[in-house]
Amino acid sequence: MQRNNFSWPVRVYYEDTDAGGIVYYANYLKYFERARTEWLRALGVEQDIWLAKNVAFVVTDVQMLNKQPAKFNELLTVFCEISTLKRVSLIFKQYIANANQDLVCSAEIKVACVDPSLLKARAIPAEIIEVLTRVR
Repeated sequence: MQRNNFSWPVRVYYEDTDAGGIVYYANYLKYFERARTEWLRALGVEQDIWLAKNVAFVVTDVQMLNKQPAKFNELLTVFCEISTLKRVSLIFKQYIANANQDLVCSAEIKVACVDPSLLKARAIPAEIIEVLTRVR
């Protein structure tokens, strides 16, 4: 399964699994989050620096489909691409594939830009929009 834009490897650790050695579904959200964070970092968007400027990103909606289980010690690949980029929010399409490139899980994740000091939505800074527009 080849996807556009960015991929990030994730190893399934024992702590990620249930008693049967299967990844607990909520942990896929952690894998998606890590991949988005690493993608932004690779693009030069360091979230801690933006947080100091009262710019934060929060997940506002998730649509996730689990296709098959991932198991303890598997090496997975998490793919990211941007499907929608707006003034205040964006939607990531993300996929997780196993070593055979079989689809394990997919999601559409809506992320909004907020001012954490006011707890209100704000426009995504132009610098970040410019970077995200280039990779879209």
